[in-house]
Amino acid sequence: MDSIPRLSIGLAVYNGEKYLAESLDAVLGQTYEDFELIISDNASTDGTAEICRRYEKDDSRIRYVRQPRNIGAAPNHNFLFQQSRGELFKWAAADDLYARDLLQRCVDALDEYRDVVLAHCWTAAIDDTGNVTQALEYPLATDSPRAPERFRSTLFMNRGGNDHVSDYGVIRADDMYGVIRANVLRRVAPHDSYYYADRTIMTEIALLGPFHQHPDWLYFRRDHSDRAQHAHPTLRGRCANLDPRRADRLRHPTARLLAEYIWGYVAAIRRAPLSAADRQECYRHLTQWLATRAAPTAAGWAFRRSVVREGAPTFTAPPLVSVEEVVAGQEGRGSGSR
Repeated sequence: MDSIPRLSIGLAVYNGEKYLAESLDAVLGQTYEDFELIISDNASTDGTAEICRRYEKDDSRIRYVRQPRNIGAAPNHNFLFQQSRGELFKWAAADDLYARDLLQRCVDALDEYRDVVLAHCWTAAIDDTGNVTQALEYPLATDSPRAPERFRSTLFMNRGGNDHVSDYGVIRADDMYGVIRANVLRRVAPHDSYYYADRTIMTEIALLGPFHQHPDWLYFRRDHSDRAQHAHPTLRGRCANLDPRRADRLRHPTARLLAEYIWGYVAAIRRAPLSAADRQECYRHLTQWLATRAAPTAAGWAFRRSVVREGAPTFTAPPLVSVEEVVAGQEGRGSGSR
């Protein structure tokens, strides 16, 4: 019987042939090797299946599953975790890249800091050719020992380019793609398909323990026109991408998609093992956050801007790092360095 790998990586893909091989090379070329890679193909109609089968044949760590129909991104992500065997788990995207040491840095952090529930590295954005276009110094206070402070941070300080208050660019804190303790992930609600469901699941994980961010750009998030946030710019489009059933306006009106998003935070607070005082503080932060979004009065905007300034992401000039040098499989692809 095969030994159980310590880390399980779940890669969800739909019509990802353009960048999939690069992403697989980056994962398989990690210096940390004790992992299994589960690929769940969401009934792709392009050459994704052929690429996956070729890689599966060449590397015994890969297990390829093809869904008979498109079940949506959220159920596909949940399926991957259900199929995993390791004590650690990481979701992976079919278009992003990873420096060779990313997994090792994350696993080392989880071994060193036993209270940490998720480990990741700083994020840089790359374009379709692999040029680094933006670098983000991690903006959140998810390393705080206090659960209410971690909760407040995830609410107010994680702003990507789609936020209507301030445009901080195409990237934000991508904790979703960190290495997570599997026993912690089992304690939170599965990935849902309402508006910004990825944020609520990460917030619930943050309520269970601090995160660790390695202060180096080892995760490269690819920004391109086919990425979900661009291909599905509307609220309903994003939700339908997560689960096709959300496209039904009668069963899933916009009010429901937004209400479920808010309830996701409430439910996370209710489930978390918090003291009465910490639970009350989390509810207070949630109430303030809702007030600044639902009633943009002058006072509300002033409060929100003060929080934004306090926890604003720090963007730098593209770091002096060559993707071609630090990412496995990039040799000779012609990716840029800045």
